Amino acid sequence: MRPYLDKSAPEIWKAAQAYSATVAAGAEDLGLTKVEAEYIKVRASQLNGCAFCLDLHCREARAAGIAQQKLDMLAAWRESDLYTDRERAVLAIAEAATMLPLTEDARADLWGARHLLGDDVFAAAEWVSVTINAFNRISILSEHAVRPRGTDGRLLR
Repeated sequence: MRPYLDKSAPEIWKAAQAYSATVAAGAEDLGLTKVEAEYIKVRASQLNGCAFCLDLHCREARAAGIAQQKLDMLAAWRESDLYTDRERAVLAIAEAATMLPLTEDARADLWGARHLLGDDVFAAAEWVSVTINAFNRISILSEHAVRPRGTDGRLLR
């Protein structure tokens, strides 16, 4: 087992957390909602296969008000009418930022998202996407474990 990056270099981890907090606050100031940010974090974590971040951000998404059905359907968001145009735009940004290099389809999705969201929200969504991708890699490389939870969300002993 490899060392946890956050434990082996705590000062770097503190800086990463400060960066993440700055991005979150800046994104909100630019008009990206907490719900939209959580959609980005969950979708990127799904695509990256980051179990730890997926567990964390699904809980945070529910706490932010995202309906369980929308979380359940997230992997098939393009095939569902459940999502608003803004939700679809931020999900497209999350996918494009996660599945690099950019394809022509991803470029078209980004153009549409920017047109719908405007430059400020678009940039905020890209920053959140970049950030969750970095944190996914930290958790994947550290092999952060997901601890079992009960139906009430509490950790099982």
